[in-house]
Amino acid sequence: MNIRRIDKEQAWLLRHLVMWPEKEFDFIKLDDDGLGKHYGLFEGDELVSVVSLFAQGDQAQFRKFATLATEQNKGYGSRLLSYVIGEAERAGVKRIYCNARVNKVAFYEKFGLRATGSAFSKSGKDYVIMERCYLSFI
Repeated sequence: MNIRRIDKEQAWLLRHLVMWPEKEFDFIKLDDDGLGKHYGLFEGDELVSVVSLFAQGDQAQFRKFATLATEQNKGYGSRLLSYVIGEAERAGVKRIYCNARVNKVAFYEKFGLRATGSAFSKSGKDYVIMERCYLSFI
């Protein structure tokens, strides 16, 4: 297993397959994908999990986190998310957040993210905004 930066096009393929296979391919693209850092976890030569990180100042959002259905519950997504959170921390991020599907809240809580109380629905799915904040001490 190895984790590395990938091109947005590689992320798009897995996003579409896992998250929204019933939608047009362009549905999974983000307008700001060119500004993000995209990460993939590979098992051998196979890309099995992806996530994209968008940093602005001291905040970062991870988006479009997807793992192949056949590879879920094997720890791949957890390893990838831990890696990306670590990358954000090393870059000096003070807040990392995501729009979590409601049924995945417990998963993100394992990484220290907490629900903010803000929620929304999009394309028939319910989401809650979750965050993890870092305090800096002088």
